[in-house]
Amino acid sequence: MTSPDLAELVRRALAEDLGSGDVTTRAVVPDDARARAVVVQKQPGAIFGLEAAEEVFRQLDERLHVTRAAPEGVWREGGEVLRVEGAAAPILAGERVALNLLGRLSGIATATALAVRALDGTGARVLDTRKTTPGLRALEKAAVRAAGGANHRSGLYDEVLIKENHAALAGGVGEAVRRARNAAPGVPLEVECRDEADIDEALAAGAPRILLDNMTPAQLRAAVGRVAGRATLEASGGVTLDSLREIASTGVQFVSMGALTHSAGALDLSLRMEPLA
Repeated sequence: MTSPDLAELVRRALAEDLGSGDVTTRAVVPDDARARAVVVQKQPGAIFGLEAAEEVFRQLDERLHVTRAAPEGVWREGGEVLRVEGAAAPILAGERVALNLLGRLSGIATATALAVRALDGTGARVLDTRKTTPGLRALEKAAVRAAGGANHRSGLYDEVLIKENHAALAGGVGEAVRRARNAAPGVPLEVECRDEADIDEALAAGAPRILLDNMTPAQLRAAVGRVAGRATLEASGGVTLDSLREIASTGVQFVSMGALTHSAGALDLSLRMEPLA
């Protein structure tokens, strides 16, 4: 995500939360109060989203002193993540938005880090999907990359991915691949295959990459043997952390997991403040 895009995203998030202003802080906290705040990671996992959190506090008060206290994308047991020092009111105003972004993105980084661990030694890589939070895709995919995962296509515009419905409307897998190769030369192309007949059609039409959808490990191994290196293979469909290693061990090059983004829980973080004289 570019800096202008991130700034706009944070601007909208702050507007949603602050509205006409933080009435609690206005009522309770003296205007000249100063504080030191520390964002703390309370459970094991990988951190991501520090730039977004920094942007929250930057927009609220450029004079706040913000310091990173943890690396991104690295597994850690817990501890300090970010330190903020300065006027108390803008720190309080940004607390929830900063923690929401950090927690969500760190949850995705954590899920990805666990998946990468599960794949160690198999030679396969884990991919994300387009099952992302609307408006947060660029950040969520960045969290996957930071933790060692790989990104699938960014959207509908940067790769041809022929799914079952496309093939049905085009007249079959082979015909869909041929049409796509002619209409979008040079654009990365992948086609979903559900059985051996689909695989044979895809290979005959020159598909460079095949998505093996909802196949059992035995079916995946058979597909790997059938393709015999003529195309890159990706396994997809209902993949969980528990099933990931068995799927990857069949010989596919990639395993895609929508759960990295659509089901990742927020990492437990908190912001603790202390007044400054």
